[in-house]
Amino acid sequence: MLGSSSIYTHVRGEGFPVLCIHGHPGSGGAMSVFTDSLSQQCLTLAPDLRGYGRSRTGIPFTLSQHLQDLEALLDQRQIERCLLLGWSLGGILALELMLRSPQRYSGLILIGTAARPRGRHPKTTPFELLATGIAGLLNTWRPGWSWNIEQWGKRSLFRYLLQQHTTEAYGYLAREGTPAYYQTSPLAHQALRQALQSGYNRLPDLQKITVPCLMLAGSEDVHITPESSQETALALPNCEWHCYHHTAHLFPWEVPSALQTRLQEWLKAHPEVTQ
Repeated sequence: MLGSSSIYTHVRGEGFPVLCIHGHPGSGGAMSVFTDSLSQQCLTLAPDLRGYGRSRTGIPFTLSQHLQDLEALLDQRQIERCLLLGWSLGGILALELMLRSPQRYSGLILIGTAARPRGRHPKTTPFELLATGIAGLLNTWRPGWSWNIEQWGKRSLFRYLLQQHTTEAYGYLAREGTPAYYQTSPLAHQALRQALQSGYNRLPDLQKITVPCLMLAGSEDVHITPESSQETALALPNCEWHCYHHTAHLFPWEVPSALQTRLQEWLKAHPEVTQ
């Protein structure tokens, strides 16, 4: 669905709105691990950010323009209040939206993200790049093929994104991860590089966020470390924190059932975030 905000949005369910913001690379469609469950009781909006998925652009942009696009999307749909969910970069954007207009958002769900993100990704080798290309192509052709996982997946960059190399996780990669990667534009890569160079630290401002928050992380995440996620959780006045053992940055695809159960438990414990 294209609106005046010019970003394509995947809309599911009905009820109280939940804005689901993807990471980099990513797309709104890659948020199905969240929207599959949440759309059973809520209206889920999962946009393709500018320069991602179907939200194509040929004009350079900055990350701050994502915030304008997202606010325009809510205005277009006449949504005065909603729940925010963000994964990775999407979590940083969710924090920024909350700090810009705290009265507009009822709660905050943060997935594999941080207000002062830090990583410890090892230096990438040429072989890992080659293995990632082969593993990705074979997985697209035959999702979850155990031979490919053992021979190529575990020797590729996927080993830093996943700790549990399951058929289910590779199914998500084939259906959503790989397409989202190829649909992420060079301009989106450029905007993220520029933002990283300037540094990012919102920890001093988190005390202003008093709504219920949920922070989830993977214990072996090297892209945004669990320590930086926990640091954010501790700085938020009203935040529940959980770290999934033996998982990495794509932990929602490694333990989808456990994740969805925890989301439902948190929503049940905080009915005010969907009212």
